[in-house]
Amino acid sequence: MAAPRFPQLVVALGAGDAGVTEAAARALSKLAHENDANRVAIAEAGAIAPLIKLVRLGSDGAKCYAAAALWNLADNDDNKVAIAAAGGIAPLVELVKSG
Repeated sequence: MAAPRFPQLVVALGAGDAGVTEAAARALSKLAHENDANRVAIAEAGAIAPLIKLVRLGSDGAKCYAAAALWNLADNDDNKVAIAAAGGIAPLVELVKSG
């Protein structure tokens, strides 16, 4: 089986098409859920900032999958710190408040 293409998925998070960004966030969420090696590789590929941006500005579906991806990435202690340092806490709290 080929290795997952995390950088391509990270690039897709910034695509202008809502369906593409939602699918990329969903894929990253599922991959981050699988194991810590994926969580590290996804963070190293630069996914945290674009996922936070999607939580703020994405479609409803993209927001949901981006939040789930961040949740799964946060299962790694270094990623927790990176998410907080990138300003991820406030948009996640706002998403919870807004439903």
